[in-house]
Amino acid sequence: MALHVSWAFVFGILGNVVSFLVSLAPLPTFYQIYKKRTSEGYQSIPYVVSLFSAMLWIYYALLKKDAMLLITINTFCVFIQTFYIVVYFYYGPKKEKLVTLKLILLFNVFGFGVIFFSTFFLKNPLIRLQILGYICMGFALCVFVAPLGILRKVIKTKSVEYMPFTLSVFLTLGAVMWFFYGLLLKDMNIAVPNVLGFIFGILQMILYAIYKNYPKKMVEDPKLQLSAQQVVVDVVKQGSTTVSLEVNAVGPNPNNGDGTGEAQNIKTNNTADASNKV
Repeated sequence: MALHVSWAFVFGILGNVVSFLVSLAPLPTFYQIYKKRTSEGYQSIPYVVSLFSAMLWIYYALLKKDAMLLITINTFCVFIQTFYIVVYFYYGPKKEKLVTLKLILLFNVFGFGVIFFSTFFLKNPLIRLQILGYICMGFALCVFVAPLGILRKVIKTKSVEYMPFTLSVFLTLGAVMWFFYGLLLKDMNIAVPNVLGFIFGILQMILYAIYKNYPKKMVEDPKLQLSAQQVVVDVVKQGSTTVSLEVNAVGPNPNNGDGTGEAQNIKTNNTADASNKV
């Protein structure tokens, strides 16, 4: 038993290290948001959902009482995801701020509140922990299924441009560490979702190996489409003066220096007046 506990501690520490690095992965994105003073069309829902997941696992670990390493990494995740959301909320447009606020109220206030109050006051602590464990496992499985969209896009476009290999490796390593941590603690709520995470991580790396040498293709992505629209708008604004100058340079000038334009206008007006009189 002592051997199992020691190995569980080792895998838990390794899981903390890998998950810590994965949590820091969005920092370059938010640095660009800070520099450009705009959210650039990025969506806030991944960070709101990650915050919700961390809150659930902290609650579960507190009830379990022997999963301190779950508390340490998820406490950090709460901190870093809150930081991401605050930065996004500060630099995002008004419409996106409203969407972010609604998501926070839906997941982190209403969703977590319902789960907390529906389980915390159950008299039997084992049943309470079991129900909460099923909720955490179900939500974790949903999160691990999310990369299916990326895998489908890679196969369809034969492009790995939006599936970073390094991130796939770290996610796979994290799944392995947390699987063995849960297995050694005999906690299937932790181990089972990470089996799916490991499978999807391996699939991502296989697809990367298959398509990494294919020529890059344009990938339809809502974030990229929104960014492209913003660029087009900026270009139109900056180029409006140039377009006007070019039109005036090549187009006929009704008010040229020889007075022809004025004469034509006067002639037209006189003809119109004569027609009205008749």
